[in-house]
Amino acid sequence: METNESSLSALNAEEILTPAPETGAEAPDGAAEVAAEMEMTEAIEQEDAAEHSRRPATAEEVIAAACDILAREASEITSDDVRRLRSAWNMLRPSAPADGEGEEPDAQAVAEAVKQEEMFAAILTQIRDKKASWTAQLEAQRAANLERKNAIIAEINALAEDTDNVNRTFPRYRELQDEFNAIGAVEPTEETAVWKRFQDAREHFSDNLKINKELRDYDFKKNLDTKTLLICEAEKLADEMDVITAHRRLQELHEKWRQAGPVAKELRDEIWDKFRTASAVVSKRYQAHFEERKAKEAEAEGAKEALCVAVEAIDTAALSGFNAWEKATATIQELQQKWREQGFASRRANRELFARFRAACDKFFAAKAEYFRDTREQLAANLAAKTALADEAEALKDSTEWTKAGARFVEMQQQWRTIGPVAKRHSDAVWRRFMDACNHFFECKKKAGSGKRSEENANLEAKRALIERLQALSADAPRAELQAAIKAIQDEWQTIGHVPFREKDKIYDQYRACLDNLRDGISNNRRRERREQFAAAVAGMEGDAASKERDRLARIVEAKRSELRTLENNLGFLNAKSKSGNSLLRGFEEKIERLKADIAEMTEQLKTLAK
Repeated sequence: METNESSLSALNAEEILTPAPETGAEAPDGAAEVAAEMEMTEAIEQEDAAEHSRRPATAEEVIAAACDILAREASEITSDDVRRLRSAWNMLRPSAPADGEGEEPDAQAVAEAVKQEEMFAAILTQIRDKKASWTAQLEAQRAANLERKNAIIAEINALAEDTDNVNRTFPRYRELQDEFNAIGAVEPTEETAVWKRFQDAREHFSDNLKINKELRDYDFKKNLDTKTLLICEAEKLADEMDVITAHRRLQELHEKWRQAGPVAKELRDEIWDKFRTASAVVSKRYQAHFEERKAKEAEAEGAKEALCVAVEAIDTAALSGFNAWEKATATIQELQQKWREQGFASRRANRELFARFRAACDKFFAAKAEYFRDTREQLAANLAAKTALADEAEALKDSTEWTKAGARFVEMQQQWRTIGPVAKRHSDAVWRRFMDACNHFFECKKKAGSGKRSEENANLEAKRALIERLQALSADAPRAELQAAIKAIQDEWQTIGHVPFREKDKIYDQYRACLDNLRDGISNNRRRERREQFAAAVAGMEGDAASKERDRLARIVEAKRSELRTLENNLGFLNAKSKSGNSLLRGFEEKIERLKADIAEMTEQLKTLAK
């Protein structure tokens, strides 16, 4: 009954291994299988927690749930139970004031919240202590199980060496196998190694001892029947719809496969290939499930990262006015709703992203509350200022001092525009008061101004009539009569009131032009008379009288030319931008023209004297 120990050991080592759930990983040992199963359990519980978190909960409900968990057996409490409790409790804390106004919370409500927080923390501590105590006991039990299993392996190896007492030792060998399988679990990191040593010991006993062939064949046949049933059950798992259930069931089948003894050497490769092939189908589905889950987690992580960036991108310093804050608040609430609609990212990323998202939301709502607090006094001050303007406008609206009151109304309207906003509930009322008073005053002013315009039009026609009278006068008429007529028209012009503003300059220019024409005509006549008189006087001069007169006129001409140069030089520095400036400029120009005329007249006289 000889066997190839090295090939059998290699076969049985491979017999235990199943494909790992991570792509590209080596075949897992017992610890990896336990870790994979725990990870899948956590995924299911995480999905349950996500479904539970969508339902509204109160502090009393969360505390009651914590009490229920505390009442369980320690073995039934998982770390995810504690995590879900903490997550549910954290969801009860408000992230921002509901109305954004920052009111002081009720003292009784705060005291009740503190009491509930302490109660929850105490229950959570009891749960953790209970779980820690059970974990310590479990680790101690697993260490004892490992010690006992190593003792059984050592005893089987000792029986294998006693080749002369097969009939006596074989029943004990079977008892040791049953006892080994009945012992509980050991540490996951030792599971594969201890089973490998147990398998080697059994194969060593079965292959290397000269036991009774009938007993050995019976044991091989029994083990073959057991493993054949396990293969059938593994193949049926390919039709199981629930991938997680199929994988868990496959782990149970692998545990039973380990507990089953060896089969005939010539059948070992064949049955192991069948079992491994059936296992590979389930493992591939399990692997695909985790890959799909990781893809969804990566997608959710990217979406939540984008939501965090969107919240953090809102610049609260740039928000001014209630409308801007309310619009930003609506955006935050929309982003929060999108967050709730997203699936789970990986556990660590999900926790970090949630902390980042909540911190950004809390920062926004804290800034909003601060803004509302800071602007409340400003709104009240703005309301007081606008109310004062409305009161003044209502007191002034019936005034008939159109110019003075109108200027004040314009000034008040400019002041109104410089005052900031007021609370919306007061804004329309105070604005309506102010505008009604303004509209009332300007309507009255408009009605009063219609009669004034009629009077101004009548004055315009009267002044046009005076201009026609000026145009009818002749510069050749007797000087005294002409000057008296002009003086009468000027006096009458002064008695006529205002004309329409747009006609004021035009009618005045016409009036001045007529006066200038008449004066120029009078001046020309006077010059002509003076020339005739001077010529007669020159004709009667004797001796050196003409020479003396010529010298006197030359000095006068030179003096007038010097004065003319001075006036023309000063004229270049004048900048006429006002009514008084225009009058001064006109006076300079008239004086210059008179000087030029006098110089021209005296020059003619000098020419007469030179003949």
